[in-house]
Amino acid sequence: MSRFRNTATTLLAAAIAIATTSVSAVEPVKLRWASDHSGPPHPAAIAEVYFAEQVEKKIPGSKVQIYWAKSLYTIPQGVKAMTQGNLEMITGQFGKTASVEPLANVLLGAGKLTTAGAIDGVDSTKTFADLVEQFDKVHGITMFGAGHLSMYMGAGAVEKRLVAPEDFAGKKMRSMGPAENALLSSLGANPQSMAFGDVPPALQTGVIDGLLTSLGGFNAVKEQAPYFTVAGLNGIVGDYYWFGASNRWWSKLSEDQQAALTDIMVNDFIPFQRAINYCNDKRTLDKFLTTDKSAPGIYVMNEEEAAAVKQAEGGATNEWIKSKVDDVGDQLVDQFTAEAAELVKNNPPGSHPLEQTDCAAYEEYFTRYGKGSDLHRAKNRK
Repeated sequence: MSRFRNTATTLLAAAIAIATTSVSAVEPVKLRWASDHSGPPHPAAIAEVYFAEQVEKKIPGSKVQIYWAKSLYTIPQGVKAMTQGNLEMITGQFGKTASVEPLANVLLGAGKLTTAGAIDGVDSTKTFADLVEQFDKVHGITMFGAGHLSMYMGAGAVEKRLVAPEDFAGKKMRSMGPAENALLSSLGANPQSMAFGDVPPALQTGVIDGLLTSLGGFNAVKEQAPYFTVAGLNGIVGDYYWFGASNRWWSKLSEDQQAALTDIMVNDFIPFQRAINYCNDKRTLDKFLTTDKSAPGIYVMNEEEAAAVKQAEGGATNEWIKSKVDDVGDQLVDQFTAEAAELVKNNPPGSHPLEQTDCAAYEEYFTRYGKGSDLHRAKNRK
């Protein structure tokens, strides 16, 4: 039995054990949680505040400190700090983790997980299990599972909507990282990697003609880049996150503390994280969706248009990833590509429970953390 299966079995047993353990008997925990995205009203940040509230509610006397926007560590720095036992928990993005763990790249790529159910099932794959084992063995990190940000990552433009591959040719486009550079280059664009905070002035001054970003990113720059195009779900790029804890810290906790935290992670936080990000997409689409290609707003390509982008990409992202990993990584790229196709086949549009989410139930969180004293409280968790 692999080390991953032992770890997974232990976590499952811990989650079950908490049902028979009185939470009042669990000793308080103190932990720091680091991420690189901004704070509330960013939906991923709201989910992290929700986690903190659940810990402090279910394990009285506990304290969770959340550090957003790289205020404590970048993701690569955070991984190293966790290995050393200097950070307890993190929200890690796979592409940004790749500088310290190249195998994290293998889950990237345009046009792979193209339905909500497929995206939601990323941590059910053998590839994810292989990464769990790698992080445990090499980095001393326990992964609890995966989440996602916007399923509708797309391309924004200043003057004219980008739909056909030739529309990208010669355009200076903000990219989120090297894997996305491969896609943009295959479309004839000139990728410019830059942090999102540098994007608005770059758009205003003409340093870039457009950008790759999420629906939330579009919402922040819709005045500068009003033409946003999505090639179906993850047709341009995906944005998957992993949630982990330092083994050095985790091993010092009692079995009851581990059980309580595992229960909160698996049964409260991760489902909430996925649902609120899904609902954030929906509320943004409801507000800005357009079927007029010449009008500002969010345009979702039809199947034919999305297929043209995928054909032009021609496997460029997979080739780039394979150039950065060893033979094991090479095999994992092909393995995940096949697993993604199977997930899409087994989860056609409209078939997954996530798509039946009652988003009205989450409006209170967007309202609570969008303004007022609760937002102030969330910002001051660090």
